[in-house]
Amino acid sequence: MDISFEYYKIFYYVAKYENITKAAMVLKSSQPNVTRIIHILEDQLDCRLFLREPRGLKLTEEGKRLYAHVAIACQHLLDAEAELCRNKNVCSGTIELGVTETALHLFLLQNLHDFQTGYPEIKIRIQNNTTPEILKSLQNGRLDLAVVTTPFELHDALACEDLLTFREVPAGGPDYAALSDRPMTLKEFRLHSIIGLGYGTASYEYYRKVFIEQHLDYEPAMEVATADLVIPLLQNNLGVGFVPEPLAAPFFENDSLVPLTLNVPLPSREVKMLWDKSRSQSRATATFCSYLRERCQRNLPILDPENESVAGN
Repeated sequence: MDISFEYYKIFYYVAKYENITKAAMVLKSSQPNVTRIIHILEDQLDCRLFLREPRGLKLTEEGKRLYAHVAIACQHLLDAEAELCRNKNVCSGTIELGVTETALHLFLLQNLHDFQTGYPEIKIRIQNNTTPEILKSLQNGRLDLAVVTTPFELHDALACEDLLTFREVPAGGPDYAALSDRPMTLKEFRLHSIIGLGYGTASYEYYRKVFIEQHLDYEPAMEVATADLVIPLLQNNLGVGFVPEPLAAPFFENDSLVPLTLNVPLPSREVKMLWDKSRSQSRATATFCSYLRERCQRNLPILDPENESVAGN
């Protein structure tokens, strides 16, 4: 049976991500083309490889058996390509990366060490700023890549990819423990001094909308320039605020922060990777993007994957 390896490669990525759009993005192909190749492969193998489910694509039993073999072959080839790339020193260069404080602490820091170990010839210059300022620099060509937190308005020229979904939780210092005995309304929460990022940041815009939905104004009593300043101020009982749940957990455990609850749920937020579609990526930037995708899928699965299917299945 003469089947192109390219077909198996496309099958590998669709099966790995359980998602046509993400596979197409990694392959730098179009969604219709990936769908078409999957149909051709199914016809050639005379079996169905994927099933549509509410949360995305799932492999059939035949698909699982095929993937068990294809994944080994593809991974060996991808590892060989990466090794040759490093040996020939083609994976070199400098990446101008814009990142917000929250995105840096929630996602990027834990992934930078291994990347630098694997690609020591790639240098990364990190520019830390607010989401709006970072996106402006990206559109102006001063950055190669951005890793930022929502919300933001996506410009047509920018491509966007999810890396991590997270939630923020209300918290205060030990002196605010008495507030934790019952859920509070946002109106009650607002009576205490709110500590948060200032106007012009994605966090400010996020909470402004949350409070507006409850017909309230969002007015932090103490505005800080960076997200990493919020926790120390809360620990010192200077007010209440919102902290990303993964960052707050160890402080809840040692009782230097007290978790508070609200009677309304807070919407989830995302860490996203963005780049300018109108400009070709350098090899260094493309390598870093692929690395972040791999780490995202391996260690940090997206909580709400989009509902996708292979057309006609």
